[in-house]
Amino acid sequence: MSKYSISLSDAKNWVKSWRTNPPTELVKGHLITGEALSELLATEGVVDVRAYMAVDETGTQKLIFVGVDANGKDLIDDNHLIYDKTRPCPSFCDPTSPIFNP
Repeated sequence: MSKYSISLSDAKNWVKSWRTNPPTELVKGHLITGEALSELLATEGVVDVRAYMAVDETGTQKLIFVGVDANGKDLIDDNHLIYDKTRPCPSFCDPTSPIFNP
């Protein structure tokens, strides 16, 4: 298990939370840990990455990531993990970015 991964149970709960009770104030973006993304892309069979919007049990907005195969199918099994560890903006923002406040 990776230090960036979460369980399928947590992923399902977080995505369901987003869909059934979405936040009223959306974050502006998410900082994605490069190491986690590199690890996911290096997994056998992964050609793309899909992100799902989620809210964890503390109310923190998340993007969770899964590897996607050449047929466009999510790879979720013992060999393919679900990744977390994004950091929402605010607080992890670049206020000097031209797209922070377009």
